[in-house]
Amino acid sequence: MFPYILALGDSLTAGHGLPRGASFADRLEQLLQATYPHATVVNAGVSGDTSAAALHRLPKVLSALRHRPTLAIVELGANDLLRGVPPAQTLANLDTIVRELRRCGIPVLLATLEPPPMLATLGQPYQDIYAQVAARHDVPRHPFFPPGVLGHPSFVLPDRIHPNARAIERVAEHMLGPVRVELAKTAAAA
Repeated sequence: MFPYILALGDSLTAGHGLPRGASFADRLEQLLQATYPHATVVNAGVSGDTSAAALHRLPKVLSALRHRPTLAIVELGANDLLRGVPPAQTLANLDTIVRELRRCGIPVLLATLEPPPMLATLGQPYQDIYAQVAARHDVPRHPFFPPGVLGHPSFVLPDRIHPNARAIERVAEHMLGPVRVELAKTAAAA
């Protein structure tokens, strides 16, 4: 079966402020199609989503899919940090999202997010959340942003927050290797 990937996330997945075809899901799909011509990456990113909002909409997202995903990439947490959601609540939400995806037989790749240097102190309590969720559910995790991209002035939109198309291209290239590894594992288990 061709890869059918669910990308569940916030504006970083959705492609906030980017031209059509330049979102993370779009770029990852295009890169995967070099190896898997019929690969599909479903963009289930919603700008502004917190982990709680994504958890709330997860049943509707899953019921709207045409097939059971070969893999789900979960990219959430940045808005929780920015809105001051207690880290314990973010942890509980991500834990429930991953548990539900696994219950549905969907392998998960957890995209981790490091707070930018200007938010390092504020983000400190969130640092271990991804490691805890990954360990609880035995799922792989990988940094969403490659080194040197997050917060770099040449990789942001005029709002100075969201990544531009160049940044997302680097993100998609950075995530491609781990996605291929997980797809190979899924194919080997089939």
